[in-house]
Amino acid sequence: MTTLHLSFYAAFTLSSLGLAFHRTHLISALICLESMMLSMYVALSMWPIQTQTPSPVLLPIIMLTFSACEAGTGLALLVASTRTHGSDHLHNFNLLQC
Repeated sequence: MTTLHLSFYAAFTLSSLGLAFHRTHLISALICLESMMLSMYVALSMWPIQTQTPSPVLLPIIMLTFSACEAGTGLALLVASTRTHGSDHLHNFNLLQC
């Protein structure tokens, strides 16, 4: 395993561990999700270079589009929940209530 692969795996693992263990605020969960998507994007962007594929691959562009949509949706949920509940603490949210 090269150091490039190790850095991608470490970035993804640290982001998922941050999402699993530090879930006090919604914004910290969104930042962890964005860093996971960023590490996957960089890995997919470097993949054609390492495999020496002559044609560019469309998968990183599609993933970047989904990441932007996810960020917009997450920030909209953050604003809506802050307006209704007063803060972005995740323990204040009850999913059983409408």
